[in-house]
Amino acid sequence: MDETRLEDKLSELLKEFGDATDLQASKLAKLAEQAKANQKQIESNANRQQDLLDYLRVCIKYQAFDLEATRRENDYLRKLLEEDNR
Repeated sequence: MDETRLEDKLSELLKEFGDATDLQASKLAKLAEQAKANQKQIESNANRQQDLLDYLRVCIKYQAFDLEATRRENDYLRKLLEEDNR
């Protein structure tokens, strides 16, 4: 095999591998974009869930406070009724 033919074959092979590498690179780039988009969506969902949990905590604390206030008020009103009955 002469030198020019060998160089031609090598050039051909490089082009073929280059195209394959470009395809793989584009696939990898596409996968990387999808992974980045998925990560942003997961972070967004996690932040939303955290906000909802914080709101739920505040609601529960308010309900506990309201329950205690209602109990104190009921005790006070029962004492008033007992005093009126005497």
